[in-house]
Amino acid sequence: MNPVSIFKCLADDTRLRSLLLIASEGELCVCELMCALDESQPKISRHLAQLRAAGLLSDERRGQWVYYSLPSDLPRWVHEVVAQTLDANQAFIQPNQQALASMQNRPAGSNCC
Repeated sequence: MNPVSIFKCLADDTRLRSLLLIASEGELCVCELMCALDESQPKISRHLAQLRAAGLLSDERRGQWVYYSLPSDLPRWVHEVVAQTLDANQAFIQPNQQALASMQNRPAGSNCC
């Protein structure tokens, strides 16, 4: 993984918030990120595709839904950057976590939206 491409990818607010929320929750689907970030499905999907292309996310299809998580083979230094960023910046994503927590009919990992 090229550190320049990683940091360029994370320089966008939506992508950084998405990655930190996914790291915090373990996995999320598009509808959860739409609720947490108050953004449209096309915008969220576009940013998730960029995170996947950079190698920062993996996806798993379950039926018609796709769940995103950090890849198990992510280099240790990237895991450390994400973990330290998350630990040191809880206030940054707290409003998004609150929006996610208040989501009506939130999926339970196997069925979404």
